[in-house]
Amino acid sequence: MEQLTEQPIKEITKDDVYNALRDVYDPEIPVNIVDLGLVYDVTIFDDWVGVKMTLTTPGCGMGDYIAHQARERVKKIPGVADGDVRIIWEPPWNASMMSEDAKKKMGVH
Repeated sequence: MEQLTEQPIKEITKDDVYNALRDVYDPEIPVNIVDLGLVYDVTIFDDWVGVKMTLTTPGCGMGDYIAHQARERVKKIPGVADGDVRIIWEPPWNASMMSEDAKKKMGVH
């Protein structure tokens, strides 16, 4: 009888999470949420991932949609069983938080 050996589960890293979140966009802005500077913190506990993020404005009508998309994308990372995305407002977002590439795309100087 062939003996099955378990493959070690790859450890989830913050880089894995940030790279996955680069697939998530505000539908009104052609830049991903990481490059926009909306992701403030990532916490990994075993197979659970928590993301703290903000939106460009508190009145953004797409907040629930963006948070849902971020959570669903994080859950697709190999080894992630579940996750949570929290929208926070401190510190307030501003354009200086964007990556240089995002600033160029958005015409921010």
